Amino acid sequence: MDVLLIPGLWLTASSWDEVVPGLRTAGLEPVALTMPGVRRGDTPPDPAMAEIGIGEWVDAVVAEIDRREEPVALVGHSGGGNVVYGAADRRPAKVSHLVFLDTFPPAHRGAISEFPVDGDTVPFPGWDFFDDDDVADLDAETRERAMAHIGVVPRRVPTDPISLTDDRRREIPATILTNTVFPEQIEQIRREPPEWASGLASHGPLRTVSLRADGEASGHWPQFSKPDVVARAIADALGR
Repeated sequence: MDVLLIPGLWLTASSWDEVVPGLRTAGLEPVALTMPGVRRGDTPPDPAMAEIGIGEWVDAVVAEIDRREEPVALVGHSGGGNVVYGAADRRPAKVSHLVFLDTFPPAHRGAISEFPVDGDTVPFPGWDFFDDDDVADLDAETRERAMAHIGVVPRRVPTDPISLTDDRRREIPATILTNTVFPEQIEQIRREPPEWASGLASHGPLRTVSLRADGEASGHWPQFSKPDVVARAIADALGR
């Protein structure tokens, strides 16, 4: 089974490098993608960045799906969850499973988040920008290692609303792998959803799995802090 790995904001395809070997060992065929317009911050500006939004990111994933005859699994980390859900909405019959890594299905017209903008790009704001729960399991060495996989994104992408029009996406089996909040917290949100969680509440076959034990430090980037755990959890979600 081909597994398309979609990184979150700022991350390149190489951010999955430590997860890929475990997926291959499980008999999967991982394909990591870099989204359009993502580039290292020291790369010269490209005027085309201003034209790239979330729609172009979804288009890139749909193009990868269309290159394959068999259905694929989609894995999206963080803001990449919006991208894989948008792609599943476009090709529901060609997606066998959705895996949301520390994120969840967005609502129609939902956006990722707002971050400081610099010209036509959104640079990585630095680890100190994020809440303690997001970075607690990232020691100094892991943060430094992660920076090799971090660049800038086109300014429109984080705030562009995602368009979702095909309700068949809601019937695709899905798994949330959470390394920040615990599964029972997500289930509580599903039972009493605020408006921002309407996509989470309306998705049908959905399982939530914790990547951490009680007392273990949380973090939003487990592909860096515990890549082997992430690989095993993805393989398990896909029946491997």
